[in-house]
Amino acid sequence: MNLVYINSTNGLSKAALETVTYAKKLGGDVAVVTNGAADSATLATLGNYGASVVLQDNSLDGQDHGQLVQLVAAAAQKVGAQTIIFSHDLIGKAVAPRLSVRLKAGLVAGAVALPEANGNIKVNVFSGKAFGYVQVKSAQRIISLLPNSIQPENNTTSCSVEAFSAQAGASAIKVLATKKPEGAIPLPEAELVVSAGRGLKGPENWGIVEDLANALGAATACSRPVADIGWRPHHEHVGQTGVAIRPNLYIAAGISGAIQHLAGVNGSKVIVVINTDAEAPFFKAADYGIVGDAFEILPRFTEAVKKFKAAQH
Repeated sequence: MNLVYINSTNGLSKAALETVTYAKKLGGDVAVVTNGAADSATLATLGNYGASVVLQDNSLDGQDHGQLVQLVAAAAQKVGAQTIIFSHDLIGKAVAPRLSVRLKAGLVAGAVALPEANGNIKVNVFSGKAFGYVQVKSAQRIISLLPNSIQPENNTTSCSVEAFSAQAGASAIKVLATKKPEGAIPLPEAELVVSAGRGLKGPENWGIVEDLANALGAATACSRPVADIGWRPHHEHVGQTGVAIRPNLYIAAGISGAIQHLAGVNGSKVIVVINTDAEAPFFKAADYGIVGDAFEILPRFTEAVKKFKAAQH
């Protein structure tokens, strides 16, 4: 039995569907344990991606990671899980290692593929600059899956939803305020991202970035200096000290490509760099590079996307 942890407080994310699909591809039945007050109809759709049962503890809000360790441990015992899967997000990074110690189960952090025939699991290492292979020898194993490593697969199968209590006790954390990032597409879940740096010269010029993002249906992002000087909100900062992303397409305009920025985006499947400096380090990591002025190229890029989409209808 494979067990997947999902935080459904704010609904089902793309990363949640990826983890369930991954668990199903491992073979065997899949159970899901979740906290939050999502409705049963929504949770039942996880059956479409391979789950056979969902255990829901709606008494936990997910703020206290100690409670979540208790939740997943109790669910693993109930279903007899041999493999426990998390998304490699903020919660997964906090809960999976603690659960590993509690269960004495080997942890594979940041998996990017299914296990190979010999049991090795491919992972990102050195902030995405290299790959490693990990093999677990313990009776139970825990895997945290990097977002956008596997595509969700819908097989139109239903599943049951059961009330579940982990008896996790009262939370040791008191939340005073919650500030959620704005924007229709959360960066960690975005498959397309348009980003820019100080090369845009000021916040008043960000319209050309947003125009391209809107035409593509992409999220917007920025480099750290841009967020630090207040041109863009900090939740858009991607890089080693910001949000790490792995979209299918990452377009970077006016960003030199310092190693700290690359560490957060080099998992992107395709990187397009636009810069006036032909010697910018980012070009070495790019799949496609354009040496030119972003103020000329981005509007032309936007128009080309609009024409292409119009021709499809």
